[in-house]
Amino acid sequence: MKVYFTIAFSIFSLILFSQDVAILKYKGGGDWYSNPTALPNLVKYCNDNIDTNINQSVQTVEVGSTDIFQFPFLHMTGHGNVFFSDDDAENLRSYLISGGFLHIDDNYGMEPYITKELKKVFPNSELVEIPKNHEIFSSAFEFTNGLPKIHEHDGKAPQAFGIFQEDRLVLLFTFESDLGDGWEDQEVHNDPEDVREKALKMGANIIKYAFEN
Repeated sequence: MKVYFTIAFSIFSLILFSQDVAILKYKGGGDWYSNPTALPNLVKYCNDNIDTNINQSVQTVEVGSTDIFQFPFLHMTGHGNVFFSDDDAENLRSYLISGGFLHIDDNYGMEPYITKELKKVFPNSELVEIPKNHEIFSSAFEFTNGLPKIHEHDGKAPQAFGIFQEDRLVLLFTFESDLGDGWEDQEVHNDPEDVREKALKMGANIIKYAFEN
């Protein structure tokens, strides 16, 4: 166990200043591959608007692979079931406490599965709602009312939940917002331009926060 964490930390320290991002592939049958144009579009928006230099060729990494340590930011989405093996959970926990950041965007229907699996990753931590005055809502663009609503599903207010390690937000779970749908190509969901802009600005906030904290 000690050797595993030492290796993981060493790998992560080598890419600490990387600005690349990746999509997280998980087991369980959920559609981890949904919203295929979302993250590439967000990367382009960030490069154009907040002075990032992210590789626009977005890669996919499996949750149990040490390849996740190459990326300071991972994005995870889907509609359904999620399953983490014990090895997956250990690998993801090591990544997050070593300085990595995971954004989980519920594409509708993911919440009961991911909340259960996150208990394997952090058995002693709970998802807590992030207050509207948190830095993630103002790191690049100001969102005084917190997480924006992009798509209607159950008519609930959007919520941002997180897991903190020693006061650092390491995991963000966006619920009833569907940011990823707003990042997709316009013709996919036919969202108005102002709605897509809100989604992209909030995404830029998340990226900026992840890279700087």
